[in-house]
Amino acid sequence: MQAAHLFRKPLALVVFLENVGHIAGIKLPQWVMDCIDFVTEEYAKLLLRLLGVYRRYDKVVILEDAKANGAALTTALLETSRTHRIDVLLLAHGHTGQLIGYLGKQRVGDETFGPLCTACAQAPETLDLRMVYGVNCYGYSLTETWRAMGAKVVNGAVGVNWMPEPSLAVFLYNWLHGKPYSEAVQRSNHTANRFWQRVWRPTAEGTPHPFLLSSRQVVVGSGDITIDS
Repeated sequence: MQAAHLFRKPLALVVFLENVGHIAGIKLPQWVMDCIDFVTEEYAKLLLRLLGVYRRYDKVVILEDAKANGAALTTALLETSRTHRIDVLLLAHGHTGQLIGYLGKQRVGDETFGPLCTACAQAPETLDLRMVYGVNCYGYSLTETWRAMGAKVVNGAVGVNWMPEPSLAVFLYNWLHGKPYSEAVQRSNHTANRFWQRVWRPTAEGTPHPFLLSSRQVVVGSGDITIDS
């Protein structure tokens, strides 16, 4: 048991990063979307550095801009799995069963995940996935897909996720400091709800605002996994 622990593969983080500059329900000029896209992606990369991702992971692969597509994600997961155990961050928009890739024109769905699921069913060692954390809308619709590809634990929003921040920062801080995955997600969602409920007030009946309900996170899998597991 101890020998197996000593000879575990090193740990890698694969980040799928594409903001597009889109805000749900709002039509924006292209130049505004371009600004949002640039600022949010640079913020995300800065956050990874400030919170210590590069100290805790042996390898970090960031798929952004033209690399935020299904083919590049497939290649990154397959090639990195040969030498590393993989955690995945999904910092992108989403639809049911899909991630939104480069410029909003690339959709990553069954055409990408289907062959990977089939390969993993035939040879489970094809991918060496551990945890997947995403801020993508409708992330829950992809939880069983990631599990079929071998991920031990996955989260997902039940609908449109209106609270990517402070969710991401709080999750990463707790995860990188050794908290169990499910606890890191719970703390993240709790903090985001406390922050945004000041803006999105409860309904007259006292129920939470629809945006908060839509952003609710569900954890599927082994939530007791930590970064040191």
